[in-house]
Amino acid sequence: MRGKAITKRRVDALKAADREYFVWDRDLKGFGLRVQPTGEKSYVVKYRAGSGRNAPTRRVTLGPVGKLTPDEARRLGKATLGSVAHGLDPAALKAAERRAATLKELADLFLSEHVEAKRKPATASHYRDILQRIVLPELGTRQGEKVTTADLARLHVRMKQRPYQANRMLAVVGSLYAFAGKRKLVPAGFNPARGIDKYPEKGRERFLTGDELGRLGDAIREAETVGLPWVVDVTKPTAKHAPKEANRRTVIDPFAVAAIRLLILTGARLREILKLEWQHVDLERGLLLLPDSKTGAKSIILNAPALAVLVGLKHAGTHVIAGQSAGTKDEKPRADLNRPWRSIAKRAGLASLRIHDLRHTHASFGASAGPGTTDHRQAAGPRSCEHDAKIRAPRHRPAAARVRPYRRPVNRRSNLALTRFWCSSFIRRRLVWPAADRYCRGRTFVV
Repeated sequence: MRGKAITKRRVDALKAADREYFVWDRDLKGFGLRVQPTGEKSYVVKYRAGSGRNAPTRRVTLGPVGKLTPDEARRLGKATLGSVAHGLDPAALKAAERRAATLKELADLFLSEHVEAKRKPATASHYRDILQRIVLPELGTRQGEKVTTADLARLHVRMKQRPYQANRMLAVVGSLYAFAGKRKLVPAGFNPARGIDKYPEKGRERFLTGDELGRLGDAIREAETVGLPWVVDVTKPTAKHAPKEANRRTVIDPFAVAAIRLLILTGARLREILKLEWQHVDLERGLLLLPDSKTGAKSIILNAPALAVLVGLKHAGTHVIAGQSAGTKDEKPRADLNRPWRSIAKRAGLASLRIHDLRHTHASFGASAGPGTTDHRQAAGPRSCEHDAKIRAPRHRPAAARVRPYRRPVNRRSNLALTRFWCSSFIRRRLVWPAADRYCRGRTFVV
């Protein structure tokens, strides 16, 4: 229907019919109004996508009547037809925008084709947790390229009470967009996580003193022998059924105790000990031959007290630290040491101590031992030995003493001195049984 200009009076006069119909403007060719059987009216533009009679006809909806006046719709129609004259296809652009991947779809692709394929399981679990618990509930339905720096900055500010996790969130989202950019899923160089100032992070290194090591050793022995006492909450209705005070003790299983001792004595990471298998333990040469770790395959030199712990440990399955499924066909490593560690640390008066602080303490003892510096660095397995010595050694030592060039031990005398150092230090601090002294007399392990 053509012949008159589209004005407010004409729009109001149009009535619904049995079928959809269009009314076209007299002055602007291709600009019109669509009237649906329901009575809904909307402004449209019709054009040919290309040149010639065979070019397909497209229609683009500009907006509904009521939200746009006829004059506003005409101006928008002119702009749309102008873009067509310059070779664009507005209908195709709108369709592509509707098909654009959402952030959730990008995240699923990022996790399945990049993180799970190229990262370690623990890292993949960490990435998945941050995306699914923090990012996607807020921005998951948004198109990936429509997420702005302001959106992520607001989310980052809302997490100010958890600064470390807030910074990790930015790192994960930044990695996601770097992946999407390489796959051409978002424009090249587009990364809304870039440019957001992160919260300052304080170093969380902690070194145990000799007195604290002694208290920890006492708590470990008490936990494996008579058990650690526990307190009944008298406010609970079940308190009257609790055992007598003399019987309120929990004995920690020997595998958990051995794991904690090995963490102290070897400086290994938690997962390296929990996933350690007997086939990777070489008692003859005093080595743990780890096929994989955070820094790749490496060997850890065992001191005599650590050997004593391993020799005295029962073989319950494939893994040194037996879990609940030990000895079964589908054996899995122990998941964690949270409960026994919290109990022991609390008993020792070190409730705020983290398991990873044991690794720092081991490295600082090695750095202070003089002849054992090379061995403790090899056990820790850092990429840069000089950097490791600088950050792990006790802060009160001069810088020249903290940073020493890496040298592999070349004679038995150095290794023997280290073995005796570990034995005397840890037996004196009650971290291992005195029987470990047998392994110190005349025993060296040269790699």
